[in-house]
Amino acid sequence: MATVDECRTALQEAAERLLAHPEAARQANLDRSIVCHIRDLDVSFHGRLTQGRIEGLREGDDPKADIRLVLASDDLLALVAGELNVAKAWASGRLSIHASFRDLLKLRSLIR
Repeated sequence: MATVDECRTALQEAAERLLAHPEAARQANLDRSIVCHIRDLDVSFHGRLTQGRIEGLREGDDPKADIRLVLASDDLLALVAGELNVAKAWASGRLSIHASFRDLLKLRSLIR
């Protein structure tokens, strides 16, 4: 099981990677609140996904978030490291994504 600090670092790294693909971010045109809940640690991080960045990433939940990701700490680290494919994680139930259909399509363009 990963630690809260390792998960925070992984999410910050994922946020930085989004900045490396400004064209995809521009096309996705997402401006949504986002939460990542880590099941096994029972901790959440929330922020705002806007212009291809995750801004204001901090610990805590946002019950009104537009996009909610739920996964285990080790799966988060594996996803960020590129060791676990998002589609396979979702299909196997290791990753849950709660969002509108439109947001799911836009997210898809960001995480390719």
